[in-house]
Amino acid sequence: MSSTISQTQRKQILYPDSDGQPMAENTLQFKWIVLVKEGLEAVFRDDPNVFVAGDLLWYAQEGDPTVRVAPDAMVVFGRPKGHRGSYKQWEEGGITPQAVFEILSPGNRFGEMLRKFRFYNDRGVEEYYIYDPDTGELEGWRREEGELREIDDMNGYVSPLLGIRFEPGEGPDDLKIYGPDGSRFRTHQELLDEEQAQRQRAERLAARLRELGESVD
Repeated sequence: MSSTISQTQRKQILYPDSDGQPMAENTLQFKWIVLVKEGLEAVFRDDPNVFVAGDLLWYAQEGDPTVRVAPDAMVVFGRPKGHRGSYKQWEEGGITPQAVFEILSPGNRFGEMLRKFRFYNDRGVEEYYIYDPDTGELEGWRREEGELREIDDMNGYVSPLLGIRFEPGEGPDDLKIYGPDGSRFRTHQELLDEEQAQRQRAERLAARLRELGESVD
């Protein structure tokens, strides 16, 4: 497609960085979008050639800005980290995001999700996960024989591509995701609380040592 587009046409075609839609419809959905995106960034923080993004428009076809979707989170192997206004696939070596995540909200419609599934299936996404924090339902698909096929059991499932493990809970907002090192994906507030608890433990230990006459310098 790109070879048939002239330089003049390229300059005239606009690929907006926003689709005018909110990132999330409520605080619960927003919490999970951020948790998944930041958790994935932490998993691949030491690999300069893994790009992770949240709510970023993915334009799949040069010359047609209507062929686009904005996954709640996506992972692209083989592309460098860095800021982007959108992911234009033809400018990224033609590489399709290999893993995508969608976090549902009450406003999601069946037709919208079906359109996204077809987009991801047709474009070659390797793994696709949907989580509904309002119900606790987790679904996943993995590419087999050229098609995205549903994963039968997500309880304890380990992604072959990402190395992360899913542990669905017993109800809403209770999913746990673990990185390859066994650490759980945590919200920013959970990390702050954990740091505070560690400082308090260190302070109590130092006070106890002082009581015993030990130096804590």
